Amino acid sequence: MECRAGCGACCIAPSISSPIPGMPNGKPANTRCVQLDVQNLCKIFAKPERPAVCSAFTAQAYVCGESREEALILLAQLECDSAP
Repeated sequence: MECRAGCGACCIAPSISSPIPGMPNGKPANTRCVQLDVQNLCKIFAKPERPAVCSAFTAQAYVCGESREEALILLAQLECDSAP
């Protein structure tokens, strides 16, 4: 599966504990990453400063669903399921 252009759900729904340029303490869940532009595209995609966790993420049907809205729901549920 390829990323849905302009989706950005993976840059909003999950928390990211590693530093991101502009977010030195990472990003809480359900918070828009500062590196997500107005078209919902990553401004640091394929750049060395992009966090490893972001680079390792690959689009999969079980997290991306059939739409951006479904991806936001699925990713938020995975975030809740993995919370301590």
